[in-house]
Amino acid sequence: MTPVALLTGFLGAGKTTLLQRLLADPALADTAVLINEFGEVGLDHHLLERIDERTVLLQSGCLCCTVRGELAQALRDLLSRRTRGVVPPFARVVIESTGLADPYPALSTLRAEPVLRHHVAPGNVVTVVDAPNGAANLARHAVSTRQVAAADRLVVTKTDLADAATTAALLDALRAINPTAPLLRAAEAPLDAAHLLASDATGGRAWFGSAFTADSPKHGGDIAAFALTFDVPLDWVAFGVWLTMLLNRHGERILRVKGILAVAGAEAPVAVHGVQHLVHPPVHLRAWPDADRRSRLVFIVQGLPRAAIERSLRAFLGVAAQARAA
Repeated sequence: MTPVALLTGFLGAGKTTLLQRLLADPALADTAVLINEFGEVGLDHHLLERIDERTVLLQSGCLCCTVRGELAQALRDLLSRRTRGVVPPFARVVIESTGLADPYPALSTLRAEPVLRHHVAPGNVVTVVDAPNGAANLARHAVSTRQVAAADRLVVTKTDLADAATTAALLDALRAINPTAPLLRAAEAPLDAAHLLASDATGGRAWFGSAFTADSPKHGGDIAAFALTFDVPLDWVAFGVWLTMLLNRHGERILRVKGILAVAGAEAPVAVHGVQHLVHPPVHLRAWPDADRRSRLVFIVQGLPRAAIERSLRAFLGVAAQARAA
């Protein structure tokens, strides 16, 4: 399965500049890039040779293709050309979306498309937010908020162009929307490209940051983040059925659900991760990351009350416990 990462962010956030920076890292030499257009900065001065009318080989060794038309077709075509040896082999794909794109349809495509679902695996969503304009974009544009909610990594750019108060306000807003994503500042520290794109499935508590210490305040646009904690091990089958039903009924409004679960009968925890209707395969961790053995779930939702979700899950797990006792 070839991992496919999504690089997103609102207009002018600095996606293409960040992409150039990442592709200079030798760790990404075996990467293919799908980009809607070469962008305001452009990658042309990094080109080494043109393979065909759609594909160029960058000096880093990465492939770079323009996406014209449907994303699924572009991915299928790229995978086919790799199989036929038309393009050099690659180990991962990075998609740079347009600044006005909602990330969720692209993520759903990876799992729902009949061919792709057997050949690619959803990788990290990296969302770029610029310090001078980020807070205003979040307030004015719903798609900007959804880009942040979908993120596995948040990269704040242009902090050297914003004052401390503006940057602090933006960081607070980002944490209110997505308390689980690691937050990096592109202008103030080196970025590890491999870490930025690597999955956090085995990262234990670091996967969730400080999300379990307190709920985040409700963000404008009816998006809210909250955490649920359970002191007793969960029935894995009952939880799986409940989560499937929840995402089937309310998937469009479940922007993200992540959790580390204590499962009845298991010594080590299970990590779960879902985005809208898309549920990643559960990951059985080797050990607990710390002494806290409670199950912890983080939800980022749009227009769904916490009380309803918590009541539903606790009722479902309670029924399962009663059936097990009987």
